[in-house]
Amino acid sequence: MPNLVTITFSPCIDKSVTVPVLLPEKKLHCTEPILEPGGGGINIARAINKLGYSATAIYPAGGCTGAQFSSILATEHVPVIVIESKYEMRVNLNVLNEATNLQYRFIMPGIELLPGEWQACLNAIDSIKDPSYIIVSGSLPPGVPIDIFHQIAGIARQKKARLIVDTSREALLQLKDCGVFLLKPNLSELSMLAGRNEIHLEQIESVAREVIANGYCEMMVVSIGSTGAMLVTKDKVFRAIPPAVKIKGTVGAGDSMVAGLVISLNLGKSFEDTIRYAVACGTAACLNAGTALCNQQDVERLLSLTRVFNA
Repeated sequence: MPNLVTITFSPCIDKSVTVPVLLPEKKLHCTEPILEPGGGGINIARAINKLGYSATAIYPAGGCTGAQFSSILATEHVPVIVIESKYEMRVNLNVLNEATNLQYRFIMPGIELLPGEWQACLNAIDSIKDPSYIIVSGSLPPGVPIDIFHQIAGIARQKKARLIVDTSREALLQLKDCGVFLLKPNLSELSMLAGRNEIHLEQIESVAREVIANGYCEMMVVSIGSTGAMLVTKDKVFRAIPPAVKIKGTVGAGDSMVAGLVISLNLGKSFEDTIRYAVACGTAACLNAGTALCNQQDVERLLSLTRVFNA
């Protein structure tokens, strides 16, 4: 498979525990913590690896937690380019309440990247020979300029690579006329891009096409949670609906979906097959607790059960 590269400006260690019941003012006895490398692009690279392919993950890492992060990631044999950073890497906490099967996610603030550090990340992208897809995923930490996507898009154009972006909040609004090939928002993020308070299911197609026409991307995959996703271009639309499954966790489901999108698009699959595979990957991730992401066996089982129709 041609070179795939992910960039994560704000990686983290995801620490996952389970408690019998979540109560205030009580000592809550947790299970043994599970530590996994996290952050959008990191999870996408991990999921691509779990599905039998390979992507190079570029990320900054600092302090003892950064060293621990890289040590954990090394056990999964994901190719990496590590940018040494000054400040300690953050650690997020995921807590599963067994009594309700609800998950609580405590996200720590992003750690500042210094100018030389985020520039080194860009240089690392530029060092990849003939990438086919460049995937930028996750939030932007303090210190990273808001126009970073335009700089990455410039590298992508120079290398004739397609740019995929999965980000949130104000960073989304910077993507206009940037040259993004594929964008993966959820409903609230699509609402922000369209300048609306709310979007209903039946409005997704028209609103997505409006955003595409306004220059934010060429193609959009809108995540609709447990009911699947919709792939929209200027003249095509497909919706994929997964089978009902018992959800153990949703962390990393969107990243697993992006991994499926990248793999399918890179293999030249049809849009219909692409959205089916992507949704099967996202659903497979929900079968695992913590941030274990999807695995190939679950994806293959769910693939034939995932319905796709031209919406």
